[in-house]
Amino acid sequence: MLDDTLNVGDNSNRAQTKESPMEIVISIKVPIEIKKRRKWYVAFCPVLDVGSQGETEVKAIKNLKEALRLFLVTCIEHGTLDDVLKDCGFEFKKRRQIKTKVSSEKLRNIQVPLPYFQTKGDCHCHA
Repeated sequence: MLDDTLNVGDNSNRAQTKESPMEIVISIKVPIEIKKRRKWYVAFCPVLDVGSQGETEVKAIKNLKEALRLFLVTCIEHGTLDDVLKDCGFEFKKRRQIKTKVSSEKLRNIQVPLPYFQTKGDCHCHA
């Protein structure tokens, strides 16, 4: 079974000063697959169709995390994250199993942090 949980942390234990903005980090856990192709390692997230590579497995995972972060941040900036996730077969629910063409035994999860910083003074959320 693949874990599609969304972990939200607020780093509230960190002291806030006027010089350090408030920070919220949203961490998304996604399944990945890693294969060796000749001298390169290829890391791929099948549920979001994002991949990267590196000379080592560690570098491939690091590069994939950055590619996923950039992909997700771009979706957020353009206001398309909801549509993209729906296109990838996701629905907003507390828990959901994901069916992929790749066997779950070949997958492992990585967390992709998406940091948000408060840029304005004393703002109030109207969510």
